Amino acid sequence: MNFVKHKAIHLFVLFGVILGLSACNHDRNHPGYAYMPDMYYAESYNAYSENPVFKDSVTNQLPPKGTIARNHMPYPYQPKNYFDQLQAGKDLINPIEINQNSLAEGKAQYEIFCVSCHGDAGDGNGHLYTSKKYPMKPTSLIESYIQNKADGEIYHIVTVGSLSGLMGAHGTQIKSDNRWKIINYIREELAKK
Repeated sequence: MNFVKHKAIHLFVLFGVILGLSACNHDRNHPGYAYMPDMYYAESYNAYSENPVFKDSVTNQLPPKGTIARNHMPYPYQPKNYFDQLQAGKDLINPIEINQNSLAEGKAQYEIFCVSCHGDAGDGNGHLYTSKKYPMKPTSLIESYIQNKADGEIYHIVTVGSLSGLMGAHGTQIKSDNRWKIINYIREELAKK
């Protein structure tokens, strides 16, 4: 009786292995049966095509009003507001340690985003001004007017633009850490040349 029981268990296991191996399908172009085809083969729409799912028929929907993207807090200070600029100078502290690596990265970011207006030396004689494509001379970053400002105030100006409107906002172009690195580079290397 014991022998028959073991034989039955072995046959059952062998049958299970054979059934399992035969169920594997290695042809990726034909993966097998779809049990919920409406979910498995979802219909997608191009971003700017009409979409019957939404009331306004627009596929590329704006985020709901008042929502904030994950891991992103909105900038709390208003652009073109002198008091917010001063408050940013008091509240915002540069989190980037000054070392050779961060200064090199700050220089690289300065050369990408700032040199065309403020110039290689930071004196405001960038290509856009010297070629007369820009009528107003950009602010010199190496003179006391900028050097006496708090790091947070400079960060605010780079983020939302200057009060005069001559310098545009760069907050969407330059990552937050890179803005701080540019400030370190301006203070530690440009101003000391």
